[in-house]
Amino acid sequence: MSNSNKAPSYVLGVNAYHGDSSACLVRNGEIVAAAEEERFLRVKHWAGLPLKSIKYCLEAADIGLEEIDHIAISRNPMSQIHRKILFALRRRPNIGFVLGRLKNMRRAGGIKSQIAEGLNVDSSRIKAQFHPVEHHIAHSASSFFVSPFEEAAVVSIDAFGDLRSTMVSVGTGSRMDVVSTVEFPHSLGLLYTAVTQYLGFLNYGDEYKVMGLAALGQPSYLEEFRRMLKLTPEGHFELDLRYFRHATEGVSMTWDNCEPVIGLAFSEYMVERLGPSRKPEQEISERHKDMSASLQAVLEEAYFHVLRWAYDSTGKKALALAGGVAFNSVANGKISANTPFDDVYIQSAAGDAGTALGSASYVYHQVLGNPRSFVMENAYWGPEYDDTEIVAALRRYELTYSKMAEVELLERTASAVAAGGVVGWFQGRVEWGPRALGNRSIIADPRRADMKDILNEKIKRRESFRPSAPSILIEAVGDYFEETYPDPFMMKVYPIRQCKRQEIPAVTHVDGTGRLQTVRKQDNPRYWGLIKEFERQTGTPIVLNTSFNENEPITCSPKDAIECFLRTQMDVLVMGDYFVDRNSQPDSIRSRS
Repeated sequence: MSNSNKAPSYVLGVNAYHGDSSACLVRNGEIVAAAEEERFLRVKHWAGLPLKSIKYCLEAADIGLEEIDHIAISRNPMSQIHRKILFALRRRPNIGFVLGRLKNMRRAGGIKSQIAEGLNVDSSRIKAQFHPVEHHIAHSASSFFVSPFEEAAVVSIDAFGDLRSTMVSVGTGSRMDVVSTVEFPHSLGLLYTAVTQYLGFLNYGDEYKVMGLAALGQPSYLEEFRRMLKLTPEGHFELDLRYFRHATEGVSMTWDNCEPVIGLAFSEYMVERLGPSRKPEQEISERHKDMSASLQAVLEEAYFHVLRWAYDSTGKKALALAGGVAFNSVANGKISANTPFDDVYIQSAAGDAGTALGSASYVYHQVLGNPRSFVMENAYWGPEYDDTEIVAALRRYELTYSKMAEVELLERTASAVAAGGVVGWFQGRVEWGPRALGNRSIIADPRRADMKDILNEKIKRRESFRPSAPSILIEAVGDYFEETYPDPFMMKVYPIRQCKRQEIPAVTHVDGTGRLQTVRKQDNPRYWGLIKEFERQTGTPIVLNTSFNENEPITCSPKDAIECFLRTQMDVLVMGDYFVDRNSQPDSIRSRS
C-alpha cells in the first residue's frame, strides 16, 4: 500500500474521557504506535484526555501535531441523540447527573482544540479533520481492519457505548456494513459487571476475577441466572430489568482524570432473589464460586447465540471479535466447538483502549476509501527504552548489574527460572492492551506446583484463585493443548492435555485449562529464544508468564520496573541486555520488599 512518491497519510485515533483512555497513530493504514494513558500516569484504567499517549505516538513517528491529517475519536455524542435525550427525561435524573453528562459530551466534541492546548500547539496550525466514530463501530473496526481476513463476520459485544451494547456487521475489503444491533438497556457486559459487583469485586475492570473464580464452582444457580437474561430471535437478548439499576435509577460513572468509578449496577431485587451480596472483605464461599460459574455459563449461552446469528446472517466463515466481553478468554476458547466459524481474530486491545485503533482504522479505510494491506500480528506498539536510559535508571537506584551478550543472557535467565527464581523481564516496546506478552512480563517455572501461590502472595499480592498463563513455543502447542489454533494475544483458554497437566501445574487452572500465549520467533525473537533455552535446559517449551506489575498498571519505564522489583520479592531483573541478581545487591537493597 505504501507509495514512496506519495506523502504519508496520518490518522490519530483517540479514546478520551472513558475508561482505558488511549491513543493510536496510523500511517498509511499501518500502526506506528499505540499506548494506554495508564502506562504513563500509573493509574489503572485511567480516564480522561490521553495527552501523554498522544505525545508518545507523535514522537514515535517523529512528527508534530500539525502533520496529522485526521483525528478520530471513538465516540459520537450525536449518535442516537434523540434516544439519549428521551432516556434522560424518562429517568427524571438529578440536575447534577444531567450537567455531568452534558459536560462530558461537550468535552468529547472539542477534542481537537483540547489536544492542541494540552500539547502547547497553536490550534490554527492544525490541519486535521475531526471525525467522531460511534463506539461499537470503532470496536468492530479495531478488529476487522487489522485482521488477516479479506471478509468476515464482525462482532462487538460490550457494556454500553453510544447507547448500544452489541453490533454485528459484515466486513469486506475496506468497509463494514452493520447487520444488527442490540440497544440499551440490554447488555451482556452490564450483566457481567452487575454480578461481579454483587460478588464483592467493585473496582472498574474486575470482571476477569469472576471469570477465573468460575472454574472453582458449579453452575448450580443457572436457572436463576437464566431468569435475568432471555435469548430472543436473530441473535438478540433481553435483560430482566428488575435485577438491575441502569434503566431506572441509572448508574453513576466518573471519567474525569482518574481511575474510573462505576456505581452499583445490581438492584435490591437481585439481592432478594440471590441473598445478601458479598462484601469485598468477606471470605469467598462455595456459594460465590457457584454463582460465578452460573454467570459464566449463562454468558456463554448468550455469547454463542450472538455468534451463531452472526455466522448465519453474514455467511462468513471468519470472525473478527472485539468489545469488553471479547476479553472473556474462557468463552473464546470454546468458539470453535460452539459455532461454525473456522477462523477467529481478536486483537490484543479488544476493550475500550482498542477503540483508538478502531476509530483511526475506520477513518483511513471506510471514510477515506483506502485499501488494506496491514495485519496486526503482534502487540508491541508502546514505548521502548535504550541502553542509556536503562543504565541511568540502574545507577540511580544503585543496583549492581552485568551487561551480557544475548546467548549468555538467555542462558542465565533460563537457569534462574529453572532453579525456581522469579524474573522480571523488561524488553523492547510495551505491549498494547492489558496482557503482558513477553516484553513486560514476570517469568517463572511452570513445573513448580507452588509457583502460582508464590507469585500471588509474594509478588502480585492478589487473590489466591487467580491463574497465571503459559507462554508456549508455537511449534509445541499440539503437544500440550487439545486445541492448536494460534493465539499470540493470550485471548483464549484451552484444555491442557491430561498427560501434560502434571508437568506444568503452575499454569494449569483447577479445571485443567490454560490461557495460552503462542510465541513465534518472528514476532518476538528474544522471548522465543528464552523459552527455547528453557526447553533446552528442562525439556519443557513453556514458561509461566504474568504481567510485570503489582496492583498497578503494567510497568512501562525502567523506573517502573526497578521500583516493582525492589518492593516485591523477585529474584532477578532483566532489562534489555542488563542482568540484575537480587543476591548480588547490598544488604540494604536485598532486604527491601
